[in-house]
Amino acid sequence: MLVTCSTLNTFSASISVSSTRFCQCQSPYPNNFFLQNKPHTTLSFSNKVRIIKCTASANQKEQQQQDLNNNGSKKKKKKKKGDDETEEEEEKKGINPVGFLTRLGISHKQFAYFLRERYKSLKDLKDELFKRNLMLKDIAYGFELMGLHRHPEHRMDFMEWAPGARYCSLIGDFNGWSPTENSAREGHFGHDDYGYWFIILEDKLKDGVQPDQLYFQQYNYVDDYDKGDSGDASIEEIFKKANDDYWEPGEDTFVNRRFEVPAKLYEQLFGPNGPQTQEELEEIPIPDAETRYNEWKQLHKNDPPSNLPPCTVIDEGKEYDIYNIKSDPVWLEKIRAKKPPLPYWFETRKGRQAWLKKYTPAIPHGSKYRVYFNTPSGPLERVPAWATYVQPDTNGNEAFAIHWEPPPEHAYKWKNKHPKALKSLRIYECHVGISGSEPKISSFTDFTEKVLPHVKGAGYNAIQLIGVVEHKDYFTVGYRVTNLYAVSSRYGTPDDFKRLVDEAHDLQLVSGPLTYNRDGMYI
Repeated sequence: MLVTCSTLNTFSASISVSSTRFCQCQSPYPNNFFLQNKPHTTLSFSNKVRIIKCTASANQKEQQQQDLNNNGSKKKKKKKKGDDETEEEEEKKGINPVGFLTRLGISHKQFAYFLRERYKSLKDLKDELFKRNLMLKDIAYGFELMGLHRHPEHRMDFMEWAPGARYCSLIGDFNGWSPTENSAREGHFGHDDYGYWFIILEDKLKDGVQPDQLYFQQYNYVDDYDKGDSGDASIEEIFKKANDDYWEPGEDTFVNRRFEVPAKLYEQLFGPNGPQTQEELEEIPIPDAETRYNEWKQLHKNDPPSNLPPCTVIDEGKEYDIYNIKSDPVWLEKIRAKKPPLPYWFETRKGRQAWLKKYTPAIPHGSKYRVYFNTPSGPLERVPAWATYVQPDTNGNEAFAIHWEPPPEHAYKWKNKHPKALKSLRIYECHVGISGSEPKISSFTDFTEKVLPHVKGAGYNAIQLIGVVEHKDYFTVGYRVTNLYAVSSRYGTPDDFKRLVDEAHDLQLVSGPLTYNRDGMYI
């Protein structure tokens, strides 16, 4: 609001203000009176008309607008006629941090110092992150590696980051909460120089069952879980098809009969009764490799061409180098064009039923677990930061993670696709726990069946969920987050949350983003 005091005549005038009347300036500080209980004060105005504006906000806005206009006029004067870069191109490129305070007309010293410190902190943080990561995508997709994951080779892999720990293991009801049963291996197989710990939990082979024929036998657990259970082709038949498809005639000789060539070479050098010990071999003079190669080449100079590589060693008077080999360009291009027979390798994968007949899961579905560390300050037990389902320490109960790996027959399957991008958003911000009318904590199922139809009927096209990730205290509305990758167990299971999102997409509601803005202060 602007309070403007002005005179409408050119003569001097006097204004008397009584002790009971005062003027209050409508500024950001409402208790600031420039006339307060002043008895019979006289104000004299000059002959010229003067306008006095009593609001601080108006002065600030006008000053900022004037500074922007002055800076804009200076830029236009300094800009050369031959400069091809337009203002639109500068806006597309973004604000150059060098001198951006001056160009934007920011002259407030404390605010300018604050912005410079924030920008310096951003640069330092990016430098620290890129010392160990190639790009930001590697950090954002860390959940694909960290935590507990199912591996195709009948095992579970667990990875955690704890640079200050000296020992790491996984404890839970699956191993009697033993800190020595499932621990990281010694050396770089279990702990690298950057503080990452890696634990492998092998599935248990059932009694009386023979182990897999292949050491790296893989199984389908979730995707195409029934593919491979028919057993139409054996491993030998699959490998034979792969060899026939990959190798040319004659090229697989060294694979199928790998000792045939050394045996023939040994017989050619020493005859049928060659030396049998190292001492006997040292007594026989053997020509050097180059001499033997030249003799062999002269002997086979009239042989017909074959599929074997026509390699020739070119030393050119220099020291012999096994990497300096020139070959036929046509043969070399044919070898480079070959692709490894990976489709045949995937054919060796077996289905989930074959896996259940042989193995017992290392960590069954629904098992409780925690991570155990041995640190210089003593042993510690923690809920893994990357857990996807957590039971918090409420009502005096100890917090623990829950392994969520339901059978594919019972796991929730997505039915709807993500809605198309909307031109405008009408966001309905909601909290699952307090969304119901009954005096209880509502669940994901209650929200899906009762609230989503109401949101769609009210004309909204997006929902923003708050307090949906796992948190410690319910009275904080879910802002005291404890696990960023787990939905709150107070509302239901991860599959219940998947159903909520899927049903929202069916109603053409854009779900998200989740509110994370107050998580950092509690982690």
